[in-house]
Formats: sequence, structure tokens, C-alpha cells
Amino acid sequence: MNKNDKQRIVEELHSAWSESTAAVVTQYRGLTVSQMGELRRDLHNADVSLQVVKNTLAKRAAEGTDFKVAEELFKGPVAIAYGNDPVGMAKAIADFSKKHEIFEIKGGVLDGKMIDVANVKALASLPSREVLLAKMLGSMQSPISGFVRTLAEVPASFVRTLAAIRDQKEAA
Repeated sequence: MNKNDKQRIVEELHSAWSESTAAVVTQYRGLTVSQMGELRRDLHNADVSLQVVKNTLAKRAAEGTDFKVAEELFKGPVAIAYGNDPVGMAKAIADFSKKHEIFEIKGGVLDGKMIDVANVKALASLPSREVLLAKMLGSMQSPISGFVRTLAEVPASFVRTLAAIRDQKEAA
């Protein structure tokens, strides 16, 4: 690999990492090509990119990005997953690591802060973004719908009272 290729890789990674909010650093030693393909498919379905890169190039690309805090994890053969959906990324990686014990999660980055393996697995246990948004919307709508029901009950009870008075006068 010549100097121009290395510079191009560093620039591409730097721009991609500048736009990403989360990353997970993994050690892939011992995985077969088909297993790496399976991991890439799983991550692609979660809209996450996976890059196997030399550690020196990864350290250069991390300069000036939130991923700078993860430099200490760039030791040995590492694959770096990055994207903007930390929960989807963590779920895909945690599920893959359960199926393939040789695959090791080393840590990650979330919004410029270093997270350890336990936090990556905790992210994986969270519901997806869509589920969380639906729950939040439901909890926001609940007081409003209760208020509307209360307001609708006032005229309905007034009409029922008038009907009872009418019935009483007709009976008398």
C-alpha cells in the first residue's frame, strides 16, 4: 500500500467518523471470511459501517474526531463499526458475539465518551429508537386524551341531567 492510498483511507475514515456519533471496536481474530461477511450483513441491516484498518491509520483518522478517545483500543487486529444508531449497532454486534465466542468486543465510543464492554452490552439491551419514540409519544398523548375526555364529559353529563329532569316532569 503506497502513501497516497494510506492518505486516502485516512481522509475517508476521518470524514466518516466526523459524521458518526457512535463506534464499537472489536477484535476479529479467528473469524472466517464467511463469518466476517455475516457480520457485515448484520451491521449493514442496522445501517452501520464496519472497517478493518491498520491501527496507525485508525489513530491518524481519529485525530480531530470524537473517536480520539478510543485510540487505546487500537491494538491488534481490530474492526471498527461506526454509525449514528448506537442501539442498533450494539444489538447487531452483541448478537454476533453471542453466536461466535471468538469475536471480542473491546469497547466503544458514544458521543465522544469512551464506553466499556458492559456499556456496549447495556446499549444492546435497550429497545430500538422507534420503540422508544412510540413509548414517548404515547406518554405525551395520554394526558391530552384524558383532558379531552374530561372536557367531553361535561356537556354529556349536562345532557343526561336535562334528560332526567324531562323524564321526571313527564312522569309527574
